Amino acid sequence: MLIYCAFILCIVVFFVLSILLSPKKIDLQGSHVLITGGSSGIGKAIAIEAVKRGANVAIIARNEKKLADAKQEIESYIKDKNKQRVFSTSVDITKNAELVKEAVNKAEVELGPVTILINNAGSAVAGNFEETSFEQFQRMMELNFLGGVNVTKAAIKRMKENNKGRIVFISSQAGQVGVFGYTAYSASKFALRGFAESLQMEVKPFNIYVTMAFPPDTDTPGLAEENKSKPKETLLISDTVGLFSPSDVAKSVLRDTVNGKFLSYVGMDGWLLCNLSSGMSPATSITDLLQQIFTMGLFRFICQFYLFHFDRIIKRCKEEKDTKLKLS
Repeated sequence: MLIYCAFILCIVVFFVLSILLSPKKIDLQGSHVLITGGSSGIGKAIAIEAVKRGANVAIIARNEKKLADAKQEIESYIKDKNKQRVFSTSVDITKNAELVKEAVNKAEVELGPVTILINNAGSAVAGNFEETSFEQFQRMMELNFLGGVNVTKAAIKRMKENNKGRIVFISSQAGQVGVFGYTAYSASKFALRGFAESLQMEVKPFNIYVTMAFPPDTDTPGLAEENKSKPKETLLISDTVGLFSPSDVAKSVLRDTVNGKFLSYVGMDGWLLCNLSSGMSPATSITDLLQQIFTMGLFRFICQFYLFHFDRIIKRCKEEKDTKLKLS
C-alpha cells in the first residue's frame, strides 16, 4: 500500500512540476522572427526553416549583396506568399546602438513586433594565445557578445509590452568547454552564457524565455574560412565531434526555441555537454531536469576520457613540432 501511494505521489509531483517548469509553446505561424547574421550559414538556415513554418522573417547582416541574395533564396521557401514576407536590412551590430535600434524598428514597421530574436551573428578566430592579438580578443567580444547585447536591447521593450517572446543566443560547444586555440573565441561565448542566465531571470515575469544554443562544428562558409588558419590541435579536437549541416542545427534551434528550452544542443556529444554543464541554468523541462540530476556524475566521469584524449592530441602535436625544430 505504501509503495502504491508513493508511486501515485511521484506521478502527481511529476505532473505538477511539468506544468510549473514548461513554458507555453509559441506559434511560429505569422510570428516575426528577427535573425542577425541571417545572410549565410546557420542564420540563413534558421530563416529558411522559419518561413517554411509560416513565419515572417527579418534578416540583418553587414554585406548588402549577400543580404539581397539571401533574401531572394529565403523567399523561395515561403509557405503562403499572400501572408508571409521577408525583410532585410544592413547594419553593423557592433557599432552605434542607435543605428541598431533603427534597424530593428524598420523590421518592426514592416513585419510587426519581434516575437523571436535569434542572435546569430558571430565569427571565430583560432590560434595559440600568444599569437592572438588583443585586437582579436576585442573583436570577438564585440561581435560574439556585445553585438547580441545591442540587438537584444533594441527588441526587448516591445516584447515586454506584448508580454511574450523568445530571445536566442547562438553560442558554440566552445562556449561550454574551453578548447585549445580558442582563448578569444571561447571567452566571448562563455560571456554569453552568464548574460543569458541573468537576462532570463529579468524577463521571465514577462513571459519571455531565453534559449542558449550550443551547435557543434557546422558546415558553413564561416567554418571553411576559419579552418584555413586553425592550429592542427584545434582541428583534431574538433574532428572528435564531427560536422553537422546548417539545416539540422536550424531545426534543432527552432524546435527548442518554440518550446522555451534554455539549453539547446545537436547530437549525442551536445546532449552530454548540456547535461554536464547545466549547473544553475533555468530548468524548463522536468524530463531534462531529472536526467541532469541523475547523469551529471556519470557524465563528469566520461568527460575525463575526452579531456585525456585531447591532452594526448596536444602532447603529440608538441612532440611533432619539437622533432621538426631539432631537424631544422
